[in-house]
Amino acid sequence: MITRDFFEELFVLEMTNNHLGNLDRGLEIVRQHSRIVRFNNVRAAIKLQFRCLESFVHKDFRDRSDIRYIRRVTETRLSKQDYATLVQAIRKSGCIPMATPFDEKSVDWCVEFDMPVIKIASADSTDWMLLEKIASTKKPVIVSIGGTSQKDVDDMVMFFENRNIPLAINHCIAAYPHEDAECELNQIDYLRNRYPSHTIGYSSHEHKNWANSIVIAHGKGARTFERHIDIDTDGVTIAPYSSLPYQIDVWFKAFNNTKVYCGTSGTQRKIPLARETAFLDSYVRGVYAAADLSAGHRLHEEDIYMAIPLLKGQISCRELMLGRFGHTLVNPVQKDQPILIDAIDTPYMEDENLRQTIYSRGLDPASPPNA
Repeated sequence: MITRDFFEELFVLEMTNNHLGNLDRGLEIVRQHSRIVRFNNVRAAIKLQFRCLESFVHKDFRDRSDIRYIRRVTETRLSKQDYATLVQAIRKSGCIPMATPFDEKSVDWCVEFDMPVIKIASADSTDWMLLEKIASTKKPVIVSIGGTSQKDVDDMVMFFENRNIPLAINHCIAAYPHEDAECELNQIDYLRNRYPSHTIGYSSHEHKNWANSIVIAHGKGARTFERHIDIDTDGVTIAPYSSLPYQIDVWFKAFNNTKVYCGTSGTQRKIPLARETAFLDSYVRGVYAAADLSAGHRLHEEDIYMAIPLLKGQISCRELMLGRFGHTLVNPVQKDQPILIDAIDTPYMEDENLRQTIYSRGLDPASPPNA
């Protein structure tokens, strides 16, 4: 069963404008970009746009080339067999096949081609008949919510929650392209707080520097990312919101470098680096005798002082306990000499691991001074 974890660190690479309806161009996009995916060791889906022209565009308007968005749909038309060829190529490339269906017939194709996840475009996030059809597949869903009102997003999220369908929600600016100042990445904070049970993602349409936005988006908690892709061939003008293979490589590397900076866990305390511990230990004060002290003496504040360096085997300010639960000396200690762990009555003496830790830290008192 696919769960929320499926969306974690998933990259969705959408073929811009359905690769102009050219099957060979689409196959070359898959080939070039899947290589970049493998080189960067990330998990990526390559996403198609499924549109059944006969059901998506009214018959009286299919020849209206003067209407830009209808012309765009008709000029990028692919046959069902073309889609099947592309899905097979995506699978063979090692990427996950994915699609955005724009009509109910296209949802049937998602089922027929066994697509593991379905994407819902911002424009369709309130198309309830289409959402019902998509929900009937029981497949996990990623939905972009560019331009969608809060109430509509709440209703859509509840719709999928009531049907127990895994859902990721993409912050998205539905302007193609948009400026850096229009990214509104603080919306990721809003979505994480409002929908804590769902993976939050970022669908990116900037046209200048999207390496910066993925770093910020990841830092804010986005865990799935989407970007349009294309290739520079055949004299085709590349959409400014699309990424060429070398640009996607920069994007992936920015993400991987961000993970290096973020480190291991966000849910539990990390294990300190050995050199981190050694550095901090060099500034920890050790406990020294302020006067000659005899065995059996119970330590009080006036009996000791603390100073650096901390020596191997010496108790430090971290272990020092005075007052009711203070230490009693089991060995005498001369004035200005370090008080060692073996010189006091303490639980540390009985725990060999703790004792060895104290003897392995700090400066070796026998080491010669620096020249």
